[in-house]
Amino acid sequence: MANITRFDPFGSLKRFDPFGGMDEMFKDIWVRPWQNNGGLEFSPQIRMDVAEDDKAYTVKADVPGVNKEDVHVEIDGNQVSITAEVKKEKEEKKGGMTLRSERYYGKQYRSFTLAHDIDESKAEAKYNNGVLELTLPKKAGTASKQLKVQ
Repeated sequence: MANITRFDPFGSLKRFDPFGGMDEMFKDIWVRPWQNNGGLEFSPQIRMDVAEDDKAYTVKADVPGVNKEDVHVEIDGNQVSITAEVKKEKEEKKGGMTLRSERYYGKQYRSFTLAHDIDESKAEAKYNNGVLELTLPKKAGTASKQLKVQ
């Protein structure tokens, strides 16, 4: 199965610790998502679980707060891409006057590569309660072949 890793742009900074105990001091900064005053996240992320058996891959992706029509899945050979358009609005009114209005519009994107090609004609996608579940059958006859070195 393909290894899936998340890129951490601050990973090298967290490992650099010349004084000892710096990791504890910055622990809350690295763990919590960055938020603005309204509590809306700036960088939404798609979190996934990928499982494999002999016939197919099963992917469960968390895409909360997104309408089913705004989720798109694209399969190209063994490359799978999930795109979701996020629309969040928060408005506070007092009487008939708007005191504060905050909006966030953006796209979440996640792409990954699997070890086997996917049979697009038999692939299925279901979206329920913020969880996208993909069933991605492996294409028949795509077993890897080892060449004998002469």
